[in-house]
Amino acid sequence: MPHLDLLLASGVLVSTAATDAVYVLFNAAVSARRRVPAATWSSIWYLLSAFAVISYTRHWVYVLFAALGSWIGAYLSMTFLGRAGKASAPTPPAPNRT
Repeated sequence: MPHLDLLLASGVLVSTAATDAVYVLFNAAVSARRRVPAATWSSIWYLLSAFAVISYTRHWVYVLFAALGSWIGAYLSMTFLGRAGKASAPTPPAPNRT
């Protein structure tokens, strides 16, 4: 088992969480056919993923932190998108009681 650098492990976890959050936002922009946001999220996605890949290729144990960060990022961004969708959804009209 390699020596575990907690600062590096935290960096991998946070960067993969951010990477997955950005990936979800990228896919949402693509699904909405929004070109500029999709291109912007795509470039941010690659910049963030570079740190994690470079970091965890030194030692395999950091892949576990990358996986955990990936799960956290996707979960939180889906939670955010779900709330944003509910806030912008129109409210249905009240039933007619006549």
